Amino acid sequence: MRIAIQGELGSNSHMAALAMLGEETGLEIVPCAVSAEVFERVESGAVDAAVLPIENSLHGSVAEHYDLLLARPIRILRESLMRIRHNLIARPGVTADQIRRVISHPVALSQCRRWLAQHPQYEAVNFYDTAGSVKHVMAEGLTDTAGIAPELAAQQYGANVLEPGIEDHAENYTRFHLLVRVPAQELAELGTMGQPDKSSLAFVVLHEPGTLVRALDGFARAGVNLTKIESRPVPGKPWEYVFFVDVRFERLEQIDGAIEELGRHCQMVKELGRYIAA
Repeated sequence: MRIAIQGELGSNSHMAALAMLGEETGLEIVPCAVSAEVFERVESGAVDAAVLPIENSLHGSVAEHYDLLLARPIRILRESLMRIRHNLIARPGVTADQIRRVISHPVALSQCRRWLAQHPQYEAVNFYDTAGSVKHVMAEGLTDTAGIAPELAAQQYGANVLEPGIEDHAENYTRFHLLVRVPAQELAELGTMGQPDKSSLAFVVLHEPGTLVRALDGFARAGVNLTKIESRPVPGKPWEYVFFVDVRFERLEQIDGAIEELGRHCQMVKELGRYIAA
């Protein structure tokens, strides 16, 4: 089974894939340079599925992934939550006193601002990927540079964790989606047992006064709990927006009724996935 991720082996997406599918035999993680490549591989059938982050509790949603979900024939099959831990990682034998430069993805650096402020002797430098920073340190034999990355990156590339848990906030979580193509081959082993209780939807309302209010009111009348809403620009249509929502429900007829009602007030409705909430 081949699972695509964005970023290098040893990344948080790699960890999330193992957490969701680690019990599967023959699991192969396929690293991709950019998220669009991940979607292309899933759509073409080059991989069986993908694991991508959709939202972080500190930094919010990954807008690019919402845009790609809307544009591509890909659906959400499962979700998971993972606590994000950042670690200072260097070559084996290198001590903290030898470090002069710390490299990592800008988001990881921003989540370790307090620790970096406490260590002004380290120059913080943006890098393309968290796990990639450790890969680079090891490949280049750097003894004055450390990466900030998940512990799995140290294991993946034979590096050493100098200091664990240097993130500013312990309550730092990322929500990941397991994605498959539509129409999907039957991947029963990837699915979750039991009845779905959550749905992710995208819709564009009709250009009439009050349509958004009426569309949202339909969720309440169907007994569906709206847990998240945000808007994104419609590509090629200035000042038009698509709304993305997450909803929770108890019975399938509730979400079916809510989607039917939503369609009366919208020019486009797409269900991005129906799955069990993490």
